[in-house]
Amino acid sequence: MVSARTARRIATAALYGGGSLGLAGAGFYGLLRFEARQARLAIGTLDDRPPTADGLYGHFPGEPISFAILGDSSAAGLGVSTPDETPGALLAAGLADIAERPIRLTIVARSGAQTSDLAEQVPSALAARPDLALVIVGGNDVTHRTSPTTSVRLLDEVVRELRDAGCAVVVGTCPDLGTVEPIPRPLRWLARRASRQLAAAQTVAVVEAGGRTVSLGSILGPEFAAAPRHMFAVDRFHPSAAGYAAAAAAVLPSVASALGLWPAEEERPELLRGDDVLPVAVAAAAAAEESGTEVAATQVAGHDRGPRGRWALLRHRQRRPLPEPEREETATIAGSQPT
Repeated sequence: MVSARTARRIATAALYGGGSLGLAGAGFYGLLRFEARQARLAIGTLDDRPPTADGLYGHFPGEPISFAILGDSSAAGLGVSTPDETPGALLAAGLADIAERPIRLTIVARSGAQTSDLAEQVPSALAARPDLALVIVGGNDVTHRTSPTTSVRLLDEVVRELRDAGCAVVVGTCPDLGTVEPIPRPLRWLARRASRQLAAAQTVAVVEAGGRTVSLGSILGPEFAAAPRHMFAVDRFHPSAAGYAAAAAAVLPSVASALGLWPAEEERPELLRGDDVLPVAVAAAAAAEESGTEVAATQVAGHDRGPRGRWALLRHRQRRPLPEPEREETATIAGSQPT
């Protein structure tokens, strides 16, 4: 169980200064990287160039909505063979269907990227003048022994830069590395603890910076646990086409809401689904334990903050079926091709 205190400590140290708060010893990270390498050698690896999904989606009139995706291989769609199977294409098609406007998708995410690499991706993303940015990052930070305070500070800077440019921001938080089958126990448990604590701290920082988060957790929750062979790609590290579809379905309501496109009747908190208004660190800890949950800033009696910090709305949004992506053209934004 992730504690709100731990999430708050990491985020506070990142945003206001403080010592490096490690989540585990150097031996843990070294062993984690070794096991990941051994698993990849035993199973085989994927081509490190995801399909190019940049382009215009949706046969609708009107000015296109610009949508940029930053982050790592999961953001880029590594693990599938066609552009239509990538999370970017699925989300762009879903947004176009909801908005009834075309969506221009620009993907600047890179395989292997850590949070420290986001600063290099931001200029290419901003060149597309995005109305919305989705960031998915964190897993490589855990396996590369990046200090969580450093990761969170760098993510905070990126979110604020995107927000200052007038862009709505949604962050898919660090996925749960404890779901990766080739990582043996008890290392898998330690990986789960480290990734979930980073995810919770990311949420605190992102909400403070003006964005919102979606917990990718096991990307994925019960679907991945029940059918890992179906939901993971052949390398058993990255999602398969079915896995990315499940993740995109979980993220779509949040990206649509960030643009003000989600139906008004579905924007009201639903108590029966477990929606609640909580201090942001408490909401972040809860979201890290349950995939697909959204955390965004809110107010209580007209106030942004209470005795325990900023108020946040923890939401369990209802998913909807994703339409088939229909791409009309290829984007030409410099630097938009994954490597």
